[in-house]
Amino acid sequence: MADTSRLRHFKDAADYAKNFIIQGEIDKYLPGGRHFIDDALITKLIAEMDSTSADPARVREIIAKSEETCETLLPEETAELMKVTDPGLFEEMRAAADRIKHKVYDNRIVMFAPLYMSNLCVNGCKYCGFREGNSLQKRRVLTMDELKEEIDVLAGRIGHKRLIAVYGEHPSTSTEYIAETIETCYARQVAAPRTGAKVGIRRVNVNAAPLPVEDLKVLRSVGIGTFQVFQETYNRKLYEQMHPAWSVKGNYDWRTTCFHRCLEAGVDDVGLGVLYGLCDWRYELLATILHARDLERWFNIGPHTLSFPRLEPASGTRVPEESPWLIDDATFARILVIARLSVPYTGMIVTARESPASRNKVLDHGMTQLDCSSNIAIKGYSDFESEAHQEKERQQFLLGDNRSIDEMVRYLASRGIITSFCTAGYRCGRTGGCIMDALKTGREGKFCKINAVLTFREWLDDFASDETRKIGDALIDKELAAIKEWLPKFFPSVMKQYEATCRGERDLFF
Repeated sequence: MADTSRLRHFKDAADYAKNFIIQGEIDKYLPGGRHFIDDALITKLIAEMDSTSADPARVREIIAKSEETCETLLPEETAELMKVTDPGLFEEMRAAADRIKHKVYDNRIVMFAPLYMSNLCVNGCKYCGFREGNSLQKRRVLTMDELKEEIDVLAGRIGHKRLIAVYGEHPSTSTEYIAETIETCYARQVAAPRTGAKVGIRRVNVNAAPLPVEDLKVLRSVGIGTFQVFQETYNRKLYEQMHPAWSVKGNYDWRTTCFHRCLEAGVDDVGLGVLYGLCDWRYELLATILHARDLERWFNIGPHTLSFPRLEPASGTRVPEESPWLIDDATFARILVIARLSVPYTGMIVTARESPASRNKVLDHGMTQLDCSSNIAIKGYSDFESEAHQEKERQQFLLGDNRSIDEMVRYLASRGIITSFCTAGYRCGRTGGCIMDALKTGREGKFCKINAVLTFREWLDDFASDETRKIGDALIDKELAAIKEWLPKFFPSVMKQYEATCRGERDLFF
């Protein structure tokens, strides 16, 4: 069990909101009070975009740099890519983004599921269904027994291995609660429906409020995966409009320095994201680049993932419908391409907020992770027979893509993409700085291909429909042939593990 004896405790929500933030843990990473999100620079670059056209020769130089070095671009370089309006030049960018994705991650797409633990919240975010004071929202916090029921469905019926656990910010979902839920997820084992093999959750990533260093060390001790915090908007003025000053989330500097504290605490996989549609997308993406570069400056570790959620309808608010900055599918696709070129090594997550058509379109735009069979209602998996069921008053927003995992795996395989359920790298310590060089050189992508094949074999045998298994089998044959070609001496070891997996052994990896 996690040692939480040194953590602070709060009497109620008001006490929490007043006393949770530790100012010294902000000031440490803003020396001289200067913030790494340089508003003046971003504003200047956007003004230049509006007054000048892209230089094709310069754009091609930037594309070449991104492919060759896999290093984070300068904001000025990202701004030059944003100027591109010519369809032919943008297609060159998209093709390069796809090549970089294959260099770093090969032809894998990592699969995960969101699991919402609570919807109690002390904050007043104007666009969010979970916000404090929204009387339409049906509030609850999962008990450990209820969490086990959710895991039984996620791991035992659907076949997920990796979760993003989501928590509202509230004293009732404290660090102790988060730690206990992580431990509960890892401990639960259930029988797969087709083979009876013991299966369970192997990686729990967390989307929660920014925490102090001491709290983050507790989560590290129980095996947290990536710690994900969405900035929502980097524009400080708009951020203050959307997040009331009386709330914990109203402190812009506490939120933006969260990942610095994560890396200080040893939680070395961090996930950035903004809520596209609240502000000019160009501002948000340039700020994301500045954030990534500052983490690299302090720790030589950049973001493990970038996420690209768009504003979606939510209970009790009109902001998602009325924002002047909403983006269309074409702009969304453009953002992904520029992000892949700008932070070449990072994982890129496109969630089921998107429509099926939108997610299908951007599979070759640099993305690496997606969710499916998703239900974001509190206790939604075990309460509802269909993952497609949505209840607006029990969830943060509405989903756009309700395809099942079987449908999605089959569709990906039909496009030559292998679905990866692998979590081996994290459990072998290939995280943070250890994985950065391997990603940038392409070594990690090739290595993970082997583990992807093993976990794909597991899932096909344990959960797939006959139709999906047939398409998946053909893809695995192709992948094994490729592995044999580029790793001939190691291939017998691969086949030994593969054949053991076919016989029913589970969780084998390199």
